[in-house]
Amino acid sequence: MAITVPETIRRTATAGERQLFNTLKEYLPDDYIVYYEPEINGKRPDFVIIGPDLGLIVLEVKDYVKSSLFQINQDTWTLYTTSGEQTTVKNPLLQAREYMFHISDRLKKDANLVNHEGKYKFKLKFPCGYGAVFTRMYQKDFIEYQLYNVVEPGMSLTRDEIDPSHELFDEEVLIEKILNMFTVPYRLREPLTYEDINAIRYHLFPEVRISAEFKEPIPHQDHLLLSLHDIKTMDLHQENLAKQLGDKNRLIRGVAGSGKTLILASRAKLLAKEHPDWKILILCYNISLAQNIRHIINNMFEEQRDLFDFDFEIEEGPEKEIKHNIEVFNFHAWIKNKLKIGEHHIPSIIKLLDEGNAILPQYDAVMIDEGQDFEKEWFQLVSRLLNPETQSLLLVEDRAQDIYKRKRSYVQDTGLDFRGRSKILTINYRNTAQIVKFAWDFYQKHSELKNKIVERGFEGEIIAPQSTKRKGPEPAIIKRNSFKQEMMEVVKIMKRLHTDNKVPYDEMIILYRVKRSKNADYIATIKWALAQADIPYYWITESAVAKRNYKKDDGNVKVSTIDSSKGLDFQAVFIVNVDNMPFALEEDPEREASLLYIAMTRAQNYLSLSYSGESEFTTYLDEVREKRSRVIRLREMHR
Repeated sequence: MAITVPETIRRTATAGERQLFNTLKEYLPDDYIVYYEPEINGKRPDFVIIGPDLGLIVLEVKDYVKSSLFQINQDTWTLYTTSGEQTTVKNPLLQAREYMFHISDRLKKDANLVNHEGKYKFKLKFPCGYGAVFTRMYQKDFIEYQLYNVVEPGMSLTRDEIDPSHELFDEEVLIEKILNMFTVPYRLREPLTYEDINAIRYHLFPEVRISAEFKEPIPHQDHLLLSLHDIKTMDLHQENLAKQLGDKNRLIRGVAGSGKTLILASRAKLLAKEHPDWKILILCYNISLAQNIRHIINNMFEEQRDLFDFDFEIEEGPEKEIKHNIEVFNFHAWIKNKLKIGEHHIPSIIKLLDEGNAILPQYDAVMIDEGQDFEKEWFQLVSRLLNPETQSLLLVEDRAQDIYKRKRSYVQDTGLDFRGRSKILTINYRNTAQIVKFAWDFYQKHSELKNKIVERGFEGEIIAPQSTKRKGPEPAIIKRNSFKQEMMEVVKIMKRLHTDNKVPYDEMIILYRVKRSKNADYIATIKWALAQADIPYYWITESAVAKRNYKKDDGNVKVSTIDSSKGLDFQAVFIVNVDNMPFALEEDPEREASLLYIAMTRAQNYLSLSYSGESEFTTYLDEVREKRSRVIRLREMHR
């Protein structure tokens, strides 16, 4: 079964489009992607198919009946309309061909997607083809009316070739025809890689772009070929969700690392594009997360520019703000700067709004990240400032990361019913399988909510994560005699990751629970160890100003409390001083389990937990270390 984008076809699609959509989805291979009516740089072909062993095919769909045909030739077709009048249109095959060239002309400007030697130098390294589908005409009609004189048999499909219920339908014939819809048919010697297909999606669909590294462009004739590396895009599941969330109020519940923030940001960008006159608001709890979302949104709009218009002679300067109609705030900054109120004013403001005695900004769409952290009254305030005509409220949450234990009913808090309007994301894309299992095993062991863990549900349950197939090293557990020794080991690992594994320093973060105790100044020791190792760092949680000025890609190792790391991710995460957890002054031990789970799931590839004292959590880590040692001893005994 092929992957379709969107997952389901729109209600207003014609019966023929619906038939073809379902047939392609059912009968094409699992690794094929079928796009229905994608917008590609101002053009909207009916179907675009991408397959590793296929290349790219554009299909134009027509619901013509034989009685509507008046006069046809290679270029134009004259048809009778339903009112009996005549109209002239382009030959459907010619239209599909033009769409195909429109697409291939864009793709062949990317050095990654063209041949660099041989007969086809600087031509696409995969074939692009096209065809026309006639959903209400049969092969016998084409023969009777001699339509194959103007539409090549190999470049067209008729009803009996796409309708599985028809006696002449043959799955193998369908796939064979699609595989050969090229002017000069040929098969790929080497299938397209995951990176190739990602690059194609990156160029054709700007809305899925996350980032890419630009290298020196390659000269070719009178223009330059783009040279992009480390291309990152939304995966197909995330793309589908962002594009097909639907209107009005929606709820996304997902595990850590499932791309919730990315989907939220992409949804905001899509709405901004569709409704440039709308006021769109994104809210979250943490200052550093708000700054990170601003950066994601800014990058998304920057990435959506036409890549082929870039001036490579201009040197990179500081990040500039891209103009758009999306505001991003942490909640307290929003009420202070936009509403000019404090949190204690919220109940009275809600009362005044209900009585019609207050005027505050109204938003056409509101999106709330980490919704589990919001108070009941915050939701009540936000919902009253939402345009009642749009009711476009998107809530994103993961209750395993609920460190503030807010009690709520979204129906009561917002006045909106989310039943039947929610999506659940169970796949963790951020972390390796080893990190996901390690973090989830810990959470299940120490969370009082473990009996509420379910695979599916609406409100009140914790979602169990499923990992992607990405593998990595087991999380490191480091035990030392003092915090100073602990930090010396941490900076040694940082140096090794940076030198041997090429992990940038700004892709590393040190997370701590408390900055000092009566016997130790942990922050001072962290700063000392980093300085001794000559590792540049930025202390995110030094102050509110530092949080607001946070920028990930500044070349510095980050240092932060666990609380402020929510929503962030790094290639390497070092959780230090774990013996201070559960924190003695924290009244709610459940919060501590959630905090450490949050900290662990910030790590994409490398996770380290270190301690030099004893606590409930370090006792658990000691047990894990001992189990690992036993496994190693058993393996050595059986060699």
